Amino acid sequence: LQSSVSPNGTWLQPEYCSQIPEAWRFDCYPERGVVVTEEMCHARNCCFIQHSQAKTSGRNGVPWCFYTPDYPSYELVSIADTEIGKVGKLLRNKKTYYPKDIDELQLEVLYEEDYRLHVKITDPTEKRYEVPIDVPVIQKRASSNPSYTVDFIKEPFGLIVKRTQTGTVLLNTSIAPLFYADQFLQMSTSLPSRFIYGLGEHRSNFLHDVQWNTLTMWARDVPPMELTNLYGVHPFYLSMESDGMAHGFFMLNSNAMDVALQPAPALTWRMIGGILDFYIFLGPDPSSVIAQYLDVVGQPAMPIYWALGYHLCRWGYKSSDKTWNVVKEMRNYGIPQDVQWNDIDYMDHALDFTYDTTNFSTLPDLVKDLHRHDQHYVMILDPGISNSQPSGSYWPFDEGKKRGIFINDSNGDILTGKVWPGLTAFPDFSNPDTHEWWYQNLKSFHEKVPFDGVWIDMNEPSNFFDGSLNGCPENELENPPYTPGITVKISTHYNIHSLYGLMEAKATESALRKITDKRPFVISRSTFPSQGKYSGHWLGDNRSQWKDLATSIPGMLTFNILGIPLIGADICGFGGSTTEELCVRWTQLGAFYPFSRNHNSIDEQDQEPTAFSPAARIAMKEVILLRYSLFPHLYTLFHHAHISGQTVATPLLFQFPNDEKTYGIDKQFLWGKSLLVTPVLEAGQDHVVGYFPKGLWYDFHTGDALVSSGEEINLQAPIDKINLHLREGSIIPTQVTETDSGQPLNLIVSLSEDGLAKGDLYWDDGETIDTYEKDQYAYIFFTVEQVEKMHNTPRDPHDKCAAAPRPPPPQQPLFLEPPNTFNFSKQRDTLCCCA
Repeated sequence: LQSSVSPNGTWLQPEYCSQIPEAWRFDCYPERGVVVTEEMCHARNCCFIQHSQAKTSGRNGVPWCFYTPDYPSYELVSIADTEIGKVGKLLRNKKTYYPKDIDELQLEVLYEEDYRLHVKITDPTEKRYEVPIDVPVIQKRASSNPSYTVDFIKEPFGLIVKRTQTGTVLLNTSIAPLFYADQFLQMSTSLPSRFIYGLGEHRSNFLHDVQWNTLTMWARDVPPMELTNLYGVHPFYLSMESDGMAHGFFMLNSNAMDVALQPAPALTWRMIGGILDFYIFLGPDPSSVIAQYLDVVGQPAMPIYWALGYHLCRWGYKSSDKTWNVVKEMRNYGIPQDVQWNDIDYMDHALDFTYDTTNFSTLPDLVKDLHRHDQHYVMILDPGISNSQPSGSYWPFDEGKKRGIFINDSNGDILTGKVWPGLTAFPDFSNPDTHEWWYQNLKSFHEKVPFDGVWIDMNEPSNFFDGSLNGCPENELENPPYTPGITVKISTHYNIHSLYGLMEAKATESALRKITDKRPFVISRSTFPSQGKYSGHWLGDNRSQWKDLATSIPGMLTFNILGIPLIGADICGFGGSTTEELCVRWTQLGAFYPFSRNHNSIDEQDQEPTAFSPAARIAMKEVILLRYSLFPHLYTLFHHAHISGQTVATPLLFQFPNDEKTYGIDKQFLWGKSLLVTPVLEAGQDHVVGYFPKGLWYDFHTGDALVSSGEEINLQAPIDKINLHLREGSIIPTQVTETDSGQPLNLIVSLSEDGLAKGDLYWDDGETIDTYEKDQYAYIFFTVEQVEKMHNTPRDPHDKCAAAPRPPPPQQPLFLEPPNTFNFSKQRDTLCCCA
């Protein structure tokens, strides 16, 4: 197909433009806030068809201006074999409408593993920025018959990757032109289905909408809302295929970017710097895809055991005595609490590494009291360091300035921003010297207040100024030719802005290792791929609204597939005042967040469990006790996340990839493979509808069996209950609920229709670093087969030793492996395994 030029040199629109299906029209004018005219579009030699359903900007709808099939791109002029793949040369013979085209590119196709393909497209003549995270360096090519095939289209250049087993096309970059300019890179690909997940951090459904949906990635401090970029950047997606198989795609780039989804289905990456460096993971099941992704960026850390407990925090305790009283009330009512936190009001005038010796004078004593009760303390730190204190009075800034560890502006002076303490400087965590300075500050403060973990906030980094005190310089980094949907200035850290939270987390994790000689506990607001090795995350400054309760589930599930399983939302909501009903329901759901913290904003009503009526308080206490009883199972799930990249909070589609009804479910979730959580997410409800995949499920509270053909079921849900079901064929280790790991361990067994069950337990001292790597742990795998007929008898939930009963199946033998680990008994015709 060839377009033509009129005698006066203007571009003539080909007739075939109208024949291009709307879903396959790739945007030739993606700039934001521009009303695209026919003249503007034709100046780019693109098709123009105004669409009545599109918005005036042409965005969020069918593009008015779109590429022709023969639009100039690169040509593959050579391709050759290497020891681990292919290397090729790409040439562009015609300039694009963006400045500083890079006319010659090098293509590297690396067959790294049978299930992993790695592709890099770089400038062979000039070094460009590449993301400085550790990834595998492969010396040997995958086998001669990997799970994928790679085809090359010469002109216009395209890469086509297919699954060997089925022929499904996983990547096809020939569908739209490739752009590679100094400050604009663009690559499109088809998708095998509309089922795509990941691409954080955004507030959205777990399943992304492919109807002309653009997702911006650029770390940003903004309360969670739809259609905007949030705190973290994760350019990874999981895609389901029509046959239930799955694959993943990871674009290793930290520059500001847009990811445009369209209903073809297809996806376009647009970035304003760096290189094209991407991986494809072949799965073939969703869990394997995530494990393969984490093989590249790193497995999440094994959390310290007390991190699994219930955490309390608020901005606005206003004194250490008030904080202490909250802890004492929790003890008085017998409500478990492992960790107490403080927000910035503990500091002296919001200065890092200080505490208010007037209002928080008893803080050191409070922390000592927490430790005497086997509880723990976490406080907030922001990266902004005040630079306006009298010289010699504030060591963090004085010493940092002396060492030259702060970010500089374009003139080489310390960049001055503004955060809570006023005018501030920002540590450059990409500088190794900054890590030592950070450690010394933490160590000095730990000697005064022996904290157990650190909460790092405002680390996008947040800045109340646009750029700096002096504004932003006028240069090409401030004014790139294409600007993704970002609303903050990017100043001197054009390439690494979105890495700031990751780099601070690495420095904090390293410092805590040295200070405590235990597993570090770090929770960070801003995140980037590989962050799970160093910290957990919470979903930011949500609101005390039912909508925020519901959207916390897709957020939690998304971060589990992004390799940060230590994740949760502020229980009962951060902004605004909660209601009793909302807080009870949120506490029930929050008991099944992998990271469970109640957090509240300043000058709002109290929302810790003790602040409510006796009925509400009891309901909250019971579900928190339920969480504690499941610690052995939850800890084992984190072990599997740590060693093999499995999810802790698991989307249903991961366990039922052949059931398309599960693909959009984000109001229920699993713990691991076995426990199905169905919370109430709306006000005034005493029933909830949940989807049960085909099979046998047991009510965790009563033991009642439920046989599903793959259907929605209406469940009773009184205010004091969260629905929890145990999947057939499972064995769950539990503990007595009153206390922690000093209590006996029990097993709950749910036999399958065939009379079988299996499960496992990982156990160590809960705090020593690298116990698995040092072989300092116990791991037990359980299998059970039925011996005798069992009856559907409800169990007492207070029994130390119980199993979910089931309808009478055929009689089969019962055995446990290893046989001498646990003793068995029979009570009320239910299978019972006790330590």
